[in-house]
Order: sequence, then structure tokens, then C-alpha cells
Amino acid sequence: MSLVRYAAGRFRHRADEMEDIVQVGMIGLIKAIDRFELSREVEFTTFAVPYIVGEIKRFFRDTSWAVHVPRRLQEARVELAKATEELSTRLGRMPTVKELAELMSLSEEEVTEARLASNGYNSSSLDAALSGEDEDNDASLADFIGTEDPAMELVEDFHSLAPLIADLDERDRRIIHMRFVEELTQAQIGERLGCSQMHVSRLLSRTVKRLREGLLGTGAD
Repeated sequence: MSLVRYAAGRFRHRADEMEDIVQVGMIGLIKAIDRFELSREVEFTTFAVPYIVGEIKRFFRDTSWAVHVPRRLQEARVELAKATEELSTRLGRMPTVKELAELMSLSEEEVTEARLASNGYNSSSLDAALSGEDEDNDASLADFIGTEDPAMELVEDFHSLAPLIADLDERDRRIIHMRFVEELTQAQIGERLGCSQMHVSRLLSRTVKRLREGLLGTGAD
């Protein structure tokens, strides 16, 4: 236990409970015990510490991400951080994607993918208050992202129109279908119905007015 606690001590800066980290380290210790052989003439502590530390790191890798991403991208994030720090120190500026790709022996697309995946490591609540100079400001992240989707109103309109269209007689429903689903012209509709374009126009205007009034609730009781 003392060996596990010693190895786990380097991870005290992590937000996880130390007791949880120690329990994970015990799994590594058990694996080390199972695989240790006296014939190797290596001290058990030297042999066991890499197993313990490796198990703890695996625990962080598998549970620390706020959003699950493939393991290769989790590992690429670590390499990306190291490469970024190295090149920033060497160049005195933030490295470009091309420079990172050359150092990491990856394609630019893979570096970009790793950068995007890094966004999944930490998360913030949309309801979390944003800190600022104004202490009375209770704005949250949700107030600054997202836009209204006009398609949602369209779905509501379709839902409201459905029973109104169902109340139309067969001819009016057919005219509505030909004009707005088949997208036929009034002249083409007239040919199918055997009437003039003018008559189709009057029927269409009357039907659309009825639907509009029913949708907006402005029709007569």
C-alpha cells in the first residue's frame, strides 16, 4: 500500500479523489505481483511502479474526458500538447498546423482532428455564470450561443395545418396538393380539373385564405 501511495502521490494535482487513484493503483500492483519473476533479478519496487503508474494513467485516459473520443485521438492530444510546447519555445510563437504535422510525423488533417478532439477533454455547463467585472451580471454561456431555428416554426405550422387540410373537401385538398406538393402551375391544374386558370385561381385563393384564418385563429366562430 505504501508503494501504491508513493506512486499515486505524483497525481495529487488531479481533481479526482486520491483514494480512488490509490484503488486504481492497487490494480496495477496486483498485475505486477502476478507477473513478477525472481529470475529477472530486478527489485520488485522497480518492476511494480511502472505497472501502478500505467494503470493510473489508463484510468485518467479512459475517464477524464468530458466527451468520449477514440483512443488514438486521446493519445494524439498528449503528443500535440508536447509538440506545441516544444515548437512555441523554439519559434517564439504559436506553431502552424503544417509545422506541428512535420514534427509529429502526421498529416495536417490528423493534427486538425486532434485539435478538435482536444475540445472534448473539458466541458462547461451552459448554465454556468460567466465571470466578469460586473458582479451583478448573471449571464450564462447559453445566452451567447445558439440561434433560433426557423425550421422549428415550420414544423409547428405543418402540425397545425394538418387538421385544417383534413377538413377541406376532396377537390380543395387535391388543388392544394397539386399546387404546393407537385408544384404545378394554375394552368396545369386547370387542365387536370377541366376548368379555366381563372377558376383555379379563385378556388386556390379561397382555400389558402381559409387555411390562413384557421392557422391564425382569425376565422369566424
